[in-house]
Amino acid sequence: MNRDFYINTRKRIMSNIEDNSLFILFSGIAPHKSADAEYDFIVNKNFYYMVGIEREKFVLLIEKRNNKLKETLFIDKVTALEEKWTGFRMKEEEARSISGIENIKPVNSLNDYINYILFDGDFSRIYLDLERRGWDGSETKAYTLAKNIREKYPHININNSYNIIAKSRMIKAEYEIDMIKKAIEITNQGIRKMMENSKPGMMEYQLEAYFDFELKTLGAKRHAFNTIAASGKNAIVLHYGENNCEMMDGDLILFDLGAEYNNYCADISRTFPVNGRFTERQKEIYNIVLKSQLETIKAVKPGLPYKELNNVTKNVLIEECKKIGLIKEDEEISKYYYHGVSHYLGLDTHDVGDRGANLEPGMVLTIEPGLYIEEEGIGIRIEDNVVVTKNGCENLSKDIIKTIEEIEALMNK
Repeated sequence: MNRDFYINTRKRIMSNIEDNSLFILFSGIAPHKSADAEYDFIVNKNFYYMVGIEREKFVLLIEKRNNKLKETLFIDKVTALEEKWTGFRMKEEEARSISGIENIKPVNSLNDYINYILFDGDFSRIYLDLERRGWDGSETKAYTLAKNIREKYPHININNSYNIIAKSRMIKAEYEIDMIKKAIEITNQGIRKMMENSKPGMMEYQLEAYFDFELKTLGAKRHAFNTIAASGKNAIVLHYGENNCEMMDGDLILFDLGAEYNNYCADISRTFPVNGRFTERQKEIYNIVLKSQLETIKAVKPGLPYKELNNVTKNVLIEECKKIGLIKEDEEISKYYYHGVSHYLGLDTHDVGDRGANLEPGMVLTIEPGLYIEEEGIGIRIEDNVVVTKNGCENLSKDIIKTIEEIEALMNK
């Protein structure tokens, strides 16, 4: 944990919050599954970004008055008996040590505290993380609080802090890049284990299990996302997730996967032959995808419009696919390549950020071209993670093998 990182992050974000405002952020709570079971708790990533604590029912409240900040962290407290049933809770000193927030209060006093400072102070607005991905999306604690504020304190304006935090998260600090590198290192070892143990007749999920075991062994508590293990024709489905088919001799298998380390994600795709040997046709298609990826990585630099990356990829794919007779007209490429080449990467796999921005140093991106030829049962995607630097970019996953020669050498040693 990096206490100074969280302290500085809060200062930077609060510099973009208007004076005489409250800023409130919830850590989240695990949703109910069924009976007395709950889903695993995943911390709200904006909360983690600003506090560094991965605990349910915590709340960050910052008062900005006369351009001075007062931070309070509300934490979950239970009885000693409850702890024997549901686990020990984080104590005040540990919360202070991680977050750098000195003022700690019990979370069940939050509503009374809000009432006290709104009644006694001169605050005119409250900032809440009001992220909503869809019209029918589930209602968060922030939305519930916003409704209550409108009802009980109609003179208070509600502001959305989501985009302010998202803009800050686009540029990664060295600490964050180090966490992503660690997630990539673990992912690399898992990929090698799968390549070393792949053979025809296995089920996709059986080969995937080698990756899962390696992650836990090397200290990654979770996957960055659900693994895609798509052999043969399954690879033409971008988000194939069943992973329950037999891997056939002569087929390729496409893995899209990643470890999560301290809540930071890796996102890597590799495609390799189930039996360890590419056919000549597979080599031809694979090298086209690889060339488009290398050319796109080479194009990454500050000032380049983010959307231009996909044009670089498509131009290479069009030129090469024409050479082998797969397409005749440029627009035909959409039959074989039907997704974008990049997304931001960080605390979320598809990380927050403005897709209309120009690239800046500190942005971490995926570069992931592919070709999907349904009539031949071939799907190939190659994905690496890069960070934009002052003069270009650094490939953070350069140590994960991806040439045909490297893959065959490892799988057949």
